[in-house]
Amino acid sequence: MNYPTTPDGRYFVVKGQLWRCSNPALTAEERQQWVNALMAARQAVKSAKRTDDPAALKAARASVNAAKIALGERGPVWWSDGAPDFNRFKAFNTPYREWFETLQA
Repeated sequence: MNYPTTPDGRYFVVKGQLWRCSNPALTAEERQQWVNALMAARQAVKSAKRTDDPAALKAARASVNAAKIALGERGPVWWSDGAPDFNRFKAFNTPYREWFETLQA
């Protein structure tokens, strides 16, 4: 499924909410390495939940977070123009409002 991406390429939109895109400066190999790490960490979260292991769950969630930070989806923003981060904001509550409204038309 394709989700609309903001004109500046910083976010994609799901159900009206902005989600930060991966850092486009990552090489294809770096990005794939971190995507693989993220998928493995998500599987570890699932496994820890299934076995009801709080310590494993905590470690797995930390691995998910580390991969998302490395991808640029969390943590410090990957752009350098000083623009604020609107990750997880409703598009209507951001400067992307007019652009998002054109998608609704």
